[in-house]
Amino acid sequence: MKALLFALTLLAVTPALASDEAPRLFAEHCAACHGGDRLGAIGPALLPENLGRLRKPEAEKVIVNGRPATQMPGIGDKLNAAQVKALVDYIYTPLAAVPTWGMDEIRASRVVSVDPATLPATPQWKADPLNLFTVVETGDHHVTILDGDSLTALARFQSRFALHGGAKYSPDGRFVYFASRDGWITKYDLYTLQIIAEIRVGVNTRNVAVSHDGRFLMAGNMLPHTLVALDSRDLTPIQVIPVVGEKGATSRVSAVYTAPPRASFVVALKDLKELWEIPYADDAGPVMNGFVHSYEKGMEEGISPGGRFQAIRINTPDYLDDFFFDQTYERAMGASRDGTKGMVMDLDIKRRMAEIDLPGMPHLGSGIIFNKDGRSFMATPHLKEAVISVIDMTTWKTVKRIQTLGPGFFMRSHENTGFAWIDVSMGKEKDAIQIIDLNSLEIVKTLRPAPGRTTAHAEFDRWGKKVLISVMEAEGEMIVYDAASFEELKRMPMKRPVGKYNVFNKINYSTGTSH
Repeated sequence: MKALLFALTLLAVTPALASDEAPRLFAEHCAACHGGDRLGAIGPALLPENLGRLRKPEAEKVIVNGRPATQMPGIGDKLNAAQVKALVDYIYTPLAAVPTWGMDEIRASRVVSVDPATLPATPQWKADPLNLFTVVETGDHHVTILDGDSLTALARFQSRFALHGGAKYSPDGRFVYFASRDGWITKYDLYTLQIIAEIRVGVNTRNVAVSHDGRFLMAGNMLPHTLVALDSRDLTPIQVIPVVGEKGATSRVSAVYTAPPRASFVVALKDLKELWEIPYADDAGPVMNGFVHSYEKGMEEGISPGGRFQAIRINTPDYLDDFFFDQTYERAMGASRDGTKGMVMDLDIKRRMAEIDLPGMPHLGSGIIFNKDGRSFMATPHLKEAVISVIDMTTWKTVKRIQTLGPGFFMRSHENTGFAWIDVSMGKEKDAIQIIDLNSLEIVKTLRPAPGRTTAHAEFDRWGKKVLISVMEAEGEMIVYDAASFEELKRMPMKRPVGKYNVFNKINYSTGTSH
């Protein structure tokens, strides 16, 4: 009620503030996460170029009430109506000059710490190299390399500021790649436990993907509106691809993933109703005109004709903020965070083939696939609804909505278990972990590993025998459970461990984890 009354007051005429009030308010309440220059840090850049889909009244509501599925808190209790309006006007005011970050800047930023040719061929420690976990700790900007068998740390090192949670591995599991929110890509060698190279690909970066053959990386940026291709060996930049629509509008990148059987990167765009596919195989034929930047249009948009990577355009009925592949990688399930329906895009025929009933802001990037009664099903949590949606991947119908204690962010399973573990961290009961029997599609257990503390992100070891859970607090923990008995095995103190990623599960594209 308080938030509603406050929001209503925003409609009233309010007195003007001093000209320096908005910058002061931004510095006090926003700069720590969004950068003093509004170019982004933990949070995204706050510029008109990045706010195209967010209308000013909606931005006011976000400031007052916060935003689901993000670290954005509501600060309506700290500001009056005039101050909220002033902040919104301020972030919608263009900068005198938005810094460019093109090939020259990218090349100049690259630092190679170790010559890849000098690296030993085998691990310099004794452990199962495929049962390691990379743990991203944002509480103090460190990464822990954890032995999944002994549950002890092999290394802990300082990372770039505000890493994106999702670490990506080379196909053999030797190297791990990180992307930070402020544009840095880091290559780390798990065999020798050292950083090999770093490069800054943008001002505000969404994520990075690794080609299935291990040769290339593709980073997607929120600012500038580009994709950047890198040589995975030493992060040498190969190509900068402007993200430009057919009518000249540019877009932030929502996500970029690898589709191994297709030998391509697939890219969702936040501000264009398009899905892009970028082939990377050496024998990939020329991309047909009509689906790709043509030679002439490429010249107009500053895209190098004949560049190593060309984008096939697939028009979509709505924006795609998130998407999920089926097991063949022929189809991508997508959804807009603002919409009520999901869609299934066929990447071969390049059109929507089905609509999915997925209201409540589904978090498809955290969905799982499992088999039941000889059929494949997909299950996804929702960021605004206290349910898990279960979808038949033959008919694309929602066959069940499993009621949970609250909206959740992560869902995990494994081929060697009959259970899925979910959090409800977006709701009031943020300390609960719930376990679903994938045969009965019923919740069979609710755990509260750390009462009153935000608990989320289950991840299985390579065998599906252990489950690691994060207590996502500044002084947090990693809690390990037996995946069959649900009994606690161990606790390890950590600094806000937002994500942990098992080498084997990731490089084998386990159906129970995100890719």
